[in-house]
This record gives sequence, C-alpha cells and structure tokens, in this order.
Amino acid sequence: MPLAVALSMPRSGSAAEPPGGPNAADIKLVEEFDANGDGWLNRKERQAALVKLRAVQKERAATRGRRGPGGPGRGGPGGPGGPGGRRGPRGGGWPEGRPGPQVALDAAPNHGDAGLYAISVLRTLFLEFEGDDWEEELAAFKPTDVEIPATLKVDGKTYPRVGLSFRGASSFFKVAAGSKRSLNLSIDFIEEDQRLHGYKSLNLLNCMGDASMMSSLLYSHIAGQKIAVPKVNFVKVVINGRSWGIYANAQQFNKDFIREHYDSSKGARWKAHGSPRGDAGLRYLGKELEPYRQRFEIKSKDKKKPWRDLVELCRLLGETAPKDVAKSLGPVLDLDGALWFLAVDVALVNSDGYWTRASDYNLFQDKRGKFHVLPHDMNEAFRDRSAGRGGGGPPRGGPPPEGPPPDGPRGPRRAGPPGRGPRASVELDPLVSIDDERFPLRKCLLANEALRTRYLQYVRLIATKYLDWDYLGAHVASARALIGAEVAADTRKLTTTEAFQQATDGDHGVLKQFCERRAAYLLGLDAIKNLPAKLVELPSRE
Repeated sequence: MPLAVALSMPRSGSAAEPPGGPNAADIKLVEEFDANGDGWLNRKERQAALVKLRAVQKERAATRGRRGPGGPGRGGPGGPGGPGGRRGPRGGGWPEGRPGPQVALDAAPNHGDAGLYAISVLRTLFLEFEGDDWEEELAAFKPTDVEIPATLKVDGKTYPRVGLSFRGASSFFKVAAGSKRSLNLSIDFIEEDQRLHGYKSLNLLNCMGDASMMSSLLYSHIAGQKIAVPKVNFVKVVINGRSWGIYANAQQFNKDFIREHYDSSKGARWKAHGSPRGDAGLRYLGKELEPYRQRFEIKSKDKKKPWRDLVELCRLLGETAPKDVAKSLGPVLDLDGALWFLAVDVALVNSDGYWTRASDYNLFQDKRGKFHVLPHDMNEAFRDRSAGRGGGGPPRGGPPPEGPPPDGPRGPRRAGPPGRGPRASVELDPLVSIDDERFPLRKCLLANEALRTRYLQYVRLIATKYLDWDYLGAHVASARALIGAEVAADTRKLTTTEAFQQATDGDHGVLKQFCERRAAYLLGLDAIKNLPAKLVELPSRE
C-alpha cells in the first residue's frame, strides 16, 4: 500500500493527546519497526509502523471515550487539514496557506561567517524530502518517536539525513495543513557528530497568534539581560524547492544550551509543559514522585535524586516562612534569577507564562544542586487581551485567544476572563496572584519584603529601559527591515501582511502602543513610584 494512501485511511481516533495529555510519552515505534537495525525508519519501515500507530490510536481513543485532537472530523492524520479534513483558516482570520514561490539554491546569500543565532542576518534553510507527502508523514507521526529524514542545505554546505518532526501543541493542532506549522530539526539524527554552526537541534516556530512575529525575539533579548534564555532570530525555510516563509529560530533547551550559560553541562533539566491545566507551578504535592512526573518532563537522565531534590524545593516553597526564605531557599534556588524571571513574565504580560498558567517554563538544577527557573515559551507576550486583539496578536476576525479550560484533575482554571482570574492586560498588576497557592514562586518569594522590593525594582527597570520605545523600537525597526519583504511574500504565514505592518509600525504600531501604555501604567503605580532608587540587597542567608 502506498504511504500516501495509508495516510489518508479513515481513523477511529488519534494518539495526538493520549491519556496524560501533552505530558504523555511518545508512542515508541522506531525500535519495533527498524528492520535493518540502523536506528531510524526508512520509508518502507514507516509504512509498516503506520499500521501499528493506527491501532494504538484506536485503542487510546476508546480508553478516553472521546475523540482527541486530530480525530475523525478534524481532518487528516495528526491534526486539522489533512486528507479529507478541514482546510483553510480557523474562524476566517488566518489566510489559507498556498504554495510559495520556487527558490533556487544559488539565490540565497551565504552567511557562513555569522553565528546560527545572529540577529542581523536572514539565513535560508533548504530542506529536501524524498517524497511530496512529507507534510502528511510529519503530521501522522507527530505523537511518536519517528522522525522523517531530509537533506538540509545551508550556507553552501549539505547536511545529509537530518531528522524532522512537527512540534508544539496548539501551534500544531489549530493550524490547517498547508499553512505554517512549527518544526524541530535534529541535525544529528543519523550522523551523530553532525552540527549546524555548532548546534545539533533547531526549533523553528510559526509565531501563531503573533502578527509582529517578534514576541520571542524581543522577550529573549530582555529576559537574557540577567538569566539564561534561549537565543532567537529569524530564518527562511525552503522545502522541496518552494518557500515556506519566515520562522522564528529558537534555541533548544539541551546540553549545548546549558554548556553555553553555565560552567558545565552537568545537571538535571525539566520542562514544565504549557497545558492549560499544567499546574506545574512547583506546588508541594507530597513525597511521592508520580504527581511531579505528571507535571514536569525530565529532559536529562531520569534519576531519582534530582526528582527528590525537586520535591524538596517544592516543600520549601510551600512551607518556608517569609523571614526564612533566604536561609532556606538561598542554597537551593537562584533567588535573584527567579525574581528577574517573574518580573519579565509579568512586565511583558506573557499570556502563556508562569503568572497565569503556572507552567510553560524550563527548570535547571546545576551540578552544585541549585535550581534555576528559565523562560521557555515566549511567543505570547507584548499584547493586551483586555480589549480583543492587541500587542501584535491576530487581526480582528481571527481566531480568539485560548479561553481557560474547565476545572480538571490537574488543578483549577488558569487566569482568564473576569470571574476566572486576571486578564493579560497593559494594566496587569505586578503583584498579581502573590497570595495564590498555585504560584509558589510568587507567593513564597514575594512574601519576603526585601525580595518583593527587588522584584518591583526589576519591574521598574524593565518599564523604564526595556519598554522605552527609543530603546526597543530600534530593535523592532531592525527586525522589520530584515524580514519585512519576506513576510509580505510569505504565502504560508498565519497572519496578514497588513497585520504585520500594523503591529511593527514605528509611529503608530500595536507594539509601540503596548510598550508605551504598559510602561506608563507600571511607572504610575504607587508600589513602583515609592521604591528606593538603589537596588535593594538580597537578604542574608544567616
């Protein structure tokens, strides 16, 4: 049976969100179907694996007792818009993707001397799959450990057998086939020592809901002033000879990232998933490890000691008196870094951030045992949701922001519309949720007067310096000049050219309006105006 035919077969369910939601483990297919033992699945092996995948999907759908994302009625394999399914924009607000112009390999400039994340260049990545049904394959195998091989050509060099997979949750399931979906590239997929400008993994983001396409870029720049943050720039992607337009290229949270920012790559890494009910705010849930495993995904070696240390961190956050925070938590948590993380999260109104969802961030324990809280998803900042679309979000008539889900087994509703918690707004209180047990970092740390003062001083710094349009506007203008023409020509983007231009306009743009209104609100608060000019000292551990 041809693979394209197998991909279009009717399904009884989907494994895209099996029991456990986004924290569920991938369906393991590679080891079982790797007939030649080379560690990856060729086209024939993938066809055999697909039969098993459909059986697992059917069983999981029956276990759930409902249709999961990508199931019948939601389009083809793995999500919306596949064979026989819905195509086109959700709610009429996103342009329907259509084939982009052909791009010749020799038409792209060579940026070989620039780093992979240099913000001043627009590098073109050429990907060549063996078949034209590559998008259907990527969608079908998204919930598995299967990667689809392709040849990558960039800066005059060829990188054979790079592994590709679709990534993301809502940025995948809400986007129709043929439109831009986020990609993960494993440069070392088969060639273990293969690197692209020193890196083995790439995350290419579709900037869903961000008409400016700059939220991740700007957030990374500001947050990176004091803590380790994934680097971000822009790339152009060409697949099988046709342009797929502009992607945000965000650094992977892996050993390479840790080695760049710390003196060793050793340590434990976790990702707090961005599920609407993520409840990964570091609440203490008892001594058993399982509740924590449901909320955090360990990205390093799965050993018991780091998990026990994580449990102890949660216990300390939940039980430490305000006066003892520095003494009890100082040895095991980067307090100053955590305060900056919290300040950026709220000051830039990250509507997918810790303050609202208690999730969607990274956690690193260094070799000395100290924890560091680091940003992960930075795509939904710089917007005001209190009056519909704002801050570079989708144009009016586009898909609405995700509303809060009903209460569920993972915890209460996240912050959202009135009656369900604070909205993402230019008037978001910097002391939001400081008494809410769902957010122990905010509740515990900001209960200490000195730490709260330092946190508010960081909020003031962000408002006075980094939201000042004379400062940030220059970065926006530079990025707009770099990608503006390509955005206009991008046939796969999830916004309109007009919305991009309105968001990034230097005189009356949505981004400028957000920055000016947010800074004015923050600097007008008594809690900010009455702060001491000099940065307060952190309390002693003694």
